[in-house]
Amino acid sequence: MIENAEQFFALYRSDPALRQRVAEAEADYPGSLEIRESVAEYVLLPIAEELGLPFTVKELRAYETRLKMRNLQPDVEIPEGDPIDDDPVSYWLLDRGWENDPKFFKK
Repeated sequence: MIENAEQFFALYRSDPALRQRVAEAEADYPGSLEIRESVAEYVLLPIAEELGLPFTVKELRAYETRLKMRNLQPDVEIPEGDPIDDDPVSYWLLDRGWENDPKFFKK
């Protein structure tokens, strides 16, 4: 659920121990850090599930897309309490690395 992704990243922003846990899991990731969907599946999703906030890669992409669109429209008023993330590097999927989409692979 996209709401779970929102809650997970709100917790992530406010909890240094969670950020450290995610950083350690990413450091232990055995594959390419460029294929972000796989990194998210291996690193983020299991931690989110353990916290009772399960979401999918598709939901993560929807969350990040909505967040990015908000950041690209500074004239639009965002209700207080809604997350705003101005740093595109903090996105896990968007604008980072490669997508793990077989339709782009040569056969």
